Amino acid sequence: MTGLEGWHRPMLVVAGAMAVAAVGSAIGLVVDGRVLLGVPIWLKPFKFAVSIALYGVAWSWLYSLLTRGRRSASAVSNLVVVCLVVEYVVIVAQVVRGRPSHFNVSTPLDATLWAVMGISIVVLWLGTFVLTAQVLRAGVADPGVRAGIRVGAVIALVGLALGFLMTSPNRTQLAGMEAGTAPTAIGAHTVGRPDGGPGMPLTGWSTVGGDLRVAHFVGMHALQSLPLLAMGLALLGARGGRLADPDTRRRVVLVLGAGYAALVALLTWQAERGQPLLHPDGRTLGALAVLTAVLIAALIAVLIGALAPFREQRRAGGGPGRALRLIDRSDAGVGVAYPVAAGSRTTGGVGRRTAPATPPPAPTNGRSPRRRGAAGGCASAPGGRAARGRCPE
Repeated sequence: MTGLEGWHRPMLVVAGAMAVAAVGSAIGLVVDGRVLLGVPIWLKPFKFAVSIALYGVAWSWLYSLLTRGRRSASAVSNLVVVCLVVEYVVIVAQVVRGRPSHFNVSTPLDATLWAVMGISIVVLWLGTFVLTAQVLRAGVADPGVRAGIRVGAVIALVGLALGFLMTSPNRTQLAGMEAGTAPTAIGAHTVGRPDGGPGMPLTGWSTVGGDLRVAHFVGMHALQSLPLLAMGLALLGARGGRLADPDTRRRVVLVLGAGYAALVALLTWQAERGQPLLHPDGRTLGALAVLTAVLIAALIAVLIGALAPFREQRRAGGGPGRALRLIDRSDAGVGVAYPVAAGSRTTGGVGRRTAPATPPPAPTNGRSPRRRGAAGGCASAPGGRAARGRCPE
């Protein structure tokens, strides 16, 4: 566990438990042939186990980057762990009963279990909000990785919030309630069609109507995608080239983060119009084309701008560019090597930024160091008299 020192242990424990649960759910997919709302009944526990495991690992690592407020962050993380466990237990319990877990209010027990899940989801989001606010203040040596963590955490928070769009009654449910019919479900993830229609393999996302789960999923996992992308760019930058400049990598990550956020918005807009992910209309394709063009143009502009310092340096007769070296920060609990400028050193502690190394003092051969006087001569330090001509060696 040396490499995981400083990580949040309960988050890691729940991630490990969810990995085991994912294996158990996969076995259930094979041996239990029951189908619920058009999909294998053990598919939802499998997907949630994988998602919670990824969430737990990511936040356990992010916790290790905090240098302030670790006690409060640990308490909030523990509360989030409880909410995750409660939500998953309810999902599995309903699978055992052969009943839907989400939106199900057909019986008093089903309604109670859904209410418990709803409360846990709200508390989970609030806890994630608090943790995100703390991570935004965490110091990370590499500017690109720092940007990836911050942008990824914010987009993930928005992605979690998109889940609340599914909890409101749809038009059909509202019409039934207005007519005096007791609802069996309040909320849905499919737009324009009832839940339980034809879906994509593995994900189960609707192929005949809009599905709010797509944007919810993509948004949530920006928490893992963007930091990993930034770390990959940092490793590429260690080999030299345009990505060797930390500020260039930061700009690339910010551009990609903006594109990621725009993609989440596009997927939400597509689903809200009752449009399946695999069958976009002309407006969706046009918006995607514009987004892609703007993203490529922005990346080209950033990479072309990164050439300017190299050109100026060549004109001035300098070297090929800034040399980089890798600082292994695994001993501080970060567990990743960050490229930083040569001639710099880490200042210690998790997530601290780098500072220029202090050069060693020049040898004096037992004599007092000399300094150049204001009139161009030399003076002994301290209080020596000025000398004419060159400073004596």
